[in-house]
Amino acid sequence: MKLDAFITSISLDRVSAYASHIDAGGYHGLWVTETQIDPLLALAVASTTTERVRLGTGITVALARSPMVTAMDAWAIQKASRGRLDLGLGTQVRAHIERRFSMPYDRPAKRIKEYVAALRHIWGAFQHEHRLSFKGDFYHFDLMSPFFDPGPIDHPRIPIYLAAVNERMFRAAAEVADGIEAHPFSTPAYLREVALPAIARGLARSGRDRSALIVACPVFTLVESSPTFAADAAYVRQQLAFYASTPSYRAVLDHHGWGNVGEELSKLAHAGRFDALPAFVTEPMLEAFVTRAPTYTQLGRRLRARYDDVLDRVGLYGDATRIEQRDVIDLAAVLDA
Repeated sequence: MKLDAFITSISLDRVSAYASHIDAGGYHGLWVTETQIDPLLALAVASTTTERVRLGTGITVALARSPMVTAMDAWAIQKASRGRLDLGLGTQVRAHIERRFSMPYDRPAKRIKEYVAALRHIWGAFQHEHRLSFKGDFYHFDLMSPFFDPGPIDHPRIPIYLAAVNERMFRAAAEVADGIEAHPFSTPAYLREVALPAIARGLARSGRDRSALIVACPVFTLVESSPTFAADAAYVRQQLAFYASTPSYRAVLDHHGWGNVGEELSKLAHAGRFDALPAFVTEPMLEAFVTRAPTYTQLGRRLRARYDDVLDRVGLYGDATRIEQRDVIDLAAVLDA
């Protein structure tokens, strides 16, 4: 199991220093998610200031963009990073796609599968393997004059990861993607009992086995010896409450019998009472979602115990620069043992 860093918010002027810090540490990859900036912008900067670490979008909102736009940006980053891009895509939830991005959201699982096929076709055209000629139910591409063609690159095979929370998306992702980026609002039990069976069905439909798919997930962690433990604990509780208030993630709560908590949190969020959300996160919920340990070495052992038969890549959710490099190296060594 490989160790990744996963950051939810960063300003563009901080990316160079932050990515260099991650690159010099013991991390396998850096995931940047889409909240306040386009993560592809951040990775474009990181691709020119790092040498080793893999660079992933965890995720970028696919349905807010044309596949051609995503394909062009990913192609440029893959070239600049010399083959280190992991393109993570997600559908997002209906409200954001329709009301924040003003884009269509119908049949998201089918649409994202076609999106993946379109990307691979476009990249094949960029690589001059075939003429651009894609026609699907949602997307059509058949115009690529030389002036707009970015041309072949040395590492044209860009891994595509799809985000998944519910059973249907785990199945769809396993059918068409190179990897899955599971949501941080997942528990080991949910991943084993819901995600893995769905993944198996998706792989079977594509005629592949489990070795053909990389499963990654950022997870909530707390280390008691950390000097930022108190602040970390408050942040984790806040983030769990926010995710639990989102109806689209209710399947995880329902699986554990906590659907009523999610309903109450959704009401508070709808009323704009976000400060009241953390109080509804119970101790059993914290135990299920958060991996806690006295030291970083022990954290590595506990992460292995909780996720070793589920995840290929585990990400530390939050600001990875708060962790001393020696602790990162110890943690990575335990996970990769």
